[in-house]
Amino acid sequence: MELAGALAEIARQSLAQDFRSIRPESARIVLVEGGAHVLPPFPDRLRDAARRDLERLGVEVRTGAVVTDVDEDGVTVSAGPAGAGPTLQRISTQTVLWAAGVAASPLAKSLGVPLDRAGRVTAEPTLSVPGYPAIFVVGDICAFVQDGKPLPGVAQVAMQQGRHAARNILRAIERRPLEPFRYKDYGTMATIGRGAAVGEIFGLKVSGFLAWLFWIFLHIFWLIGFRNRIVVMTEWAFAFLTFQRRVRLITGESAAFGRARARL
Repeated sequence: MELAGALAEIARQSLAQDFRSIRPESARIVLVEGGAHVLPPFPDRLRDAARRDLERLGVEVRTGAVVTDVDEDGVTVSAGPAGAGPTLQRISTQTVLWAAGVAASPLAKSLGVPLDRAGRVTAEPTLSVPGYPAIFVVGDICAFVQDGKPLPGVAQVAMQQGRHAARNILRAIERRPLEPFRYKDYGTMATIGRGAAVGEIFGLKVSGFLAWLFWIFLHIFWLIGFRNRIVVMTEWAFAFLTFQRRVRLITGESAAFGRARARL
């Protein structure tokens, strides 16, 4: 969802004045979501706000649609109304961006313990591997269920698990009992585009420009080093005020152009 919003902004704002023979702003961007909503972990109000912001940017949002085939000419989508059989729809495109998650490191398979469908180890409450109390798993290789719900695969979970595993390793060295892990949820956010985001922070549900400001502040706050914070703040301020992005990539140059540049 965040990727679709960024592409829409790049096409309609950043690149709109860069070309004379094509119109980047006419690009068609389609977001296909297999579930009934975008951003399933968020409350209904924030889901609806995120969808409205995406559509305001010109993104076509198709929920309840599953991609069944991808080839060089486009994708085939299986979709249909509730209670009816699925129908196949064709979306012609030369560019397909797949954002369906990743599998865990193959290192997990070498442990010989049960894994979930993503290849992650179902950890003990102490983050140790079942049957191997001296081995701990954290982050993307760890499947941890808290209060009946699996923890999301985000950086904050991995950071907290890493610190807790380190403390338990020290306790094991000192022959003290290990402590169970408890994730502290400081909130979840998603940015849709320029001045638009949704978030659930410390129990507060925010959307729009206010949520976007929260998102910027939190990202800069968690960066390591004062210099990094200043650089990122400067880059973001430039992009916000000028509607431009500093990075430009030119690909597929012709052989004639390459030879001319070499002669120069």
